[in-house]
Amino acid sequence: MESTGSRLMKWVWIALISFACGSSSESQQQVSLIGNTQLSELLKNKEVQLLDVRTPEEVNHGIIEHAIIIDIYDPEFDAKVNQLAKDKPVAIYCAAGGRSSKATEKLAMLGFRTIYDLESGFRGWKAAGNPVVMP
Repeated sequence: MESTGSRLMKWVWIALISFACGSSSESQQQVSLIGNTQLSELLKNKEVQLLDVRTPEEVNHGIIEHAIIIDIYDPEFDAKVNQLAKDKPVAIYCAAGGRSSKATEKLAMLGFRTIYDLESGFRGWKAAGNPVVMP
């Protein structure tokens, strides 16, 4: 039969392990797949960092205004995105949505908290008649 002290210690250990393994709300990450309308709304917030992960050849066809261009295939990709503010929202896009999904995973692993992935990518943005600029 277990003593009261032994049972209490077991509960203390369970509580400590649960606390140690749980995440604080500050470190929790939020990743959202968004459409063109949602991105338009997000870009009204000057805190949002817009990240274009396409290749230089793709970027030559235009970008979404104010985008930070960091090619996902660049060997220095992680180091370059680490220069962005991890506590500010990041919206990511590529040509059609595939590479931005991979970039989203990388940013989440690097500790970015709020990440938005443009579902249709640059092609969908442009096809919908949204504004683009030349880099």
